[in-house]
Amino acid sequence: MSLGAYGTLCTEVYDLTKPVGKSIGGDLEYYRERLASCRGRTLEAMCGSGRLLIPLVEAGLNVDGIDESPQMLASCQGRCEAGGLIPRLFEGKLQELSLPYLYEAIIVPAGSFLLIEDREESVEVLRRFHRHLVPGGRLILDLEMPDLQNLGIGTTGTSAFPLLGGDVITMESRTVEADLFRQVVVTHLRYEKWRQGSLLSSELQRLALRWYGIEEFRMLLDSVGFSNITVSADYEYGRAPSHHRQIFTYEAVRE
Repeated sequence: MSLGAYGTLCTEVYDLTKPVGKSIGGDLEYYRERLASCRGRTLEAMCGSGRLLIPLVEAGLNVDGIDESPQMLASCQGRCEAGGLIPRLFEGKLQELSLPYLYEAIIVPAGSFLLIEDREESVEVLRRFHRHLVPGGRLILDLEMPDLQNLGIGTTGTSAFPLLGGDVITMESRTVEADLFRQVVVTHLRYEKWRQGSLLSSELQRLALRWYGIEEFRMLLDSVGFSNITVSADYEYGRAPSHHRQIFTYEAVRE
């Protein structure tokens, strides 16, 4: 059994449930529209296996990707090669972000920024994003809040994912921490891969999510030097958020 964030079995499930080009709630269309004017480089942080990166490259954008998971990057690389694409992909932690390029835009779709559990580390990531943008460059990222009605410790769930060839991956989830004071929810996920009733491999994932208040995150962006901060709800640019179950997309500029 392996212990990590996004391992081999997790990546297989991710590839199955989030194929290239799948839009979740309209996020692909939103990012494609917001980036349409970019003529320079764009960086997708936490790019995963390429669900958004690949269609953005296919749309003519110059997009690099970075992710901490080698399994996710290997999947992304394979998908890119299958489509005849050659993007620049980097493996590394965002807390240590130090790339040889400056970007016209940095994006963090799908609420992935919430995976940075430690608050000080999340602020450091924002600082590094700021340093990697050209003057006038934009940071665009999604956040969401937890479902407070289903935030109980011990909450469980099970899922099964049939694969091509007949194998099945099962996933069990259990909420083990829900700290309103720290604004962190921790879930343990157990993946098991089965073939005709025999267990082939298993994997344990610790999934921690930190959430932010709307104005709290706006102040964080301001504190590291971003300006012209806009918060939009449910992938409608300029639509003001009205309740906690919406997706909040922040867009901020480095002057």
